[in-house]
Amino acid sequence: MSSQSAESIGQYLLERLYALGVRDIFGVPGDYILGFYDQMVHSPIRHIGTTREDTAAFAADGYARCSGLGAVAVTYGVGALNTVNAVAGAHAESSPVVVISGAPGVEEQRNDPLLHHRFGPFTFQREIFERITCASVVLNDPVIACRQIDQTLAAARHYSKPIYIEIPRDRVRVAGYPIPEPAQEAFGSDETALAEAVAETMELGEKSRSPIIVAGVEIHRRGLQGVLVDLVNRSGLPVAATLTGKSVIAERHPAYLGIYEGAMSAEYTRYLVEQADLLLMLGVTLNDVDTGIYTAKLDPQHMVRAAQDEVVISSHRYPRVLLKDFLHALAKSVPVRPEKFVAAPAAVTAPDFPLPDRAITTSRLVGRLNQALGPEFIVVCDVGDCLFATIDLQVHEQSEFLSSAFYTSMGFAVPAALGAQIARRDRRALVLVGDGAFQMTGTELATFARLGLDPIVVVFNNRGYSTERFILEGPFNDIGDWRFDRLGEVFGPLQGYAAGTEEAFEAALVAALDNRSSPSIINVRLDPADASAAMQRLAAHLHSRV
Repeated sequence: MSSQSAESIGQYLLERLYALGVRDIFGVPGDYILGFYDQMVHSPIRHIGTTREDTAAFAADGYARCSGLGAVAVTYGVGALNTVNAVAGAHAESSPVVVISGAPGVEEQRNDPLLHHRFGPFTFQREIFERITCASVVLNDPVIACRQIDQTLAAARHYSKPIYIEIPRDRVRVAGYPIPEPAQEAFGSDETALAEAVAETMELGEKSRSPIIVAGVEIHRRGLQGVLVDLVNRSGLPVAATLTGKSVIAERHPAYLGIYEGAMSAEYTRYLVEQADLLLMLGVTLNDVDTGIYTAKLDPQHMVRAAQDEVVISSHRYPRVLLKDFLHALAKSVPVRPEKFVAAPAAVTAPDFPLPDRAITTSRLVGRLNQALGPEFIVVCDVGDCLFATIDLQVHEQSEFLSSAFYTSMGFAVPAALGAQIARRDRRALVLVGDGAFQMTGTELATFARLGLDPIVVVFNNRGYSTERFILEGPFNDIGDWRFDRLGEVFGPLQGYAAGTEEAFEAALVAALDNRSSPSIINVRLDPADASAAMQRLAAHLHSRV
């Protein structure tokens, strides 16, 4: 599609999205967005109808993390405001989601009428989204609308953050005026600062006896996984990942040490990271999750931190040094050494699984999944104990693990997996989700069924909000006991299984792996007192703060 052939503002937006790799837009129809939907039907972009607007935005987030840009299209007010939590999460986790909202027409808004879906001045909705996006526009002027589209899309790609585009319904079919964007000098690193940062890092590396790389989520968002692997292979340095950066390197790579998150880490990983005399912190955000609620013991004096377009080495700060430039330069500068990786920790497995008449536990469940997980899977995980348990889950390929690990929004996994599997048609989604989170957004499993997709959904069913239960017990943590394995009777063609024992889970997992024609859901009934070791350590720390 050529942007120069656009006949209207709506068509131009669709053409630009298509040119940037968007092949699917998620959403729920409403009268203010129907004109744009009609144009979408006649474009190469497919509309994916979802059960709710918030799940559409979660799906667009999952799609964006896998393809570089995702999009959701909803109606004004009741539709757009339903996406706010998911869009805020995309902003917090640096996922470039395009929010397209219909709106009352420019002519309709004259004389300040009380139109349906209105909740205040017509400017309110944009003002809300200005807070949770990196750019927002209302396409009410045909003369500049195409330029506004180009600029906001460029911002989403540059900052890897959501953007907001509002289209009054009487402007969707109005002719736009594409204006060639003037050539802009790309933002680049300060060459002097870059050279000095690399030189100081190399000098520290030569003196170091136990250097280690800790890689974080910015590596994912900037598409630098390949450069990281090149640096690791050339230098022979071991590498740990943060929880939000999980799968930044293939977790079966011989240099991989596991997940580091302070006191929540496995003892082996924690010891190696905290005793290192040089830490290369690459793309790491030091939030409370990645630091194990600030239990990490990391000495800034022994740290090189490259993130957010600067490099900080001890007390030296090198501004305007892009992470990608620093990584490329470092990979070229390190001497090639024979592999001398520290022995990687053994994968958590369950070799004697299933034991007869044995109730299933979280640790044994993860051990069995490690044995079943192949390179064809992309793992999408919700928050809670299923997330903490994945510290011990080894993902095969790089960037094949998605989660709302920093923003920690319950309900992320099922809809985000929908977006991920649609974006990555060569992958099959393995969804790990708690019973509470599934009750929030699990209706999107019906969309999987309608589209004939084949995810495997494993529900960690401990009949309540387990993380809160371990922090502070109370009746407020109890929820309804759903029969998740029977959802096929409601959602359409899907296979459901109930598993309270290891033998039952084994039979369900084997059947689910073999089922390629519809979704599979395994209702794993866990003891409410069962928890991963990481969550027990976390809960013990948080309990003192409640």
